[in-house]
Amino acid sequence: MNKLTFPNACQMMRWHFHPLGFEATMDAPRSMVARLFDRATGETLLAIAGIPCATVMAAADVERIIEAVEDELDAFQRFCTLRSA
Repeated sequence: MNKLTFPNACQMMRWHFHPLGFEATMDAPRSMVARLFDRATGETLLAIAGIPCATVMAAADVERIIEAVEDELDAFQRFCTLRSA
């Protein structure tokens, strides 16, 4: 099983979300804050706190985090669509 350090996991997530910007920091020993942003302006599009993680993660854990961020992004987009209708 592949293990990734937190910085390497973050790099995988940056590649996944490109062309959006992605950054993450650990906010506690077992959780992180993730932020998607517009690379041109630096404007935050989405920030999520309290995502479970570790300093060393399996590839499946990184996939779970990506799915969680994508789910939040989808929910936010649906919310914005409903508000503008």
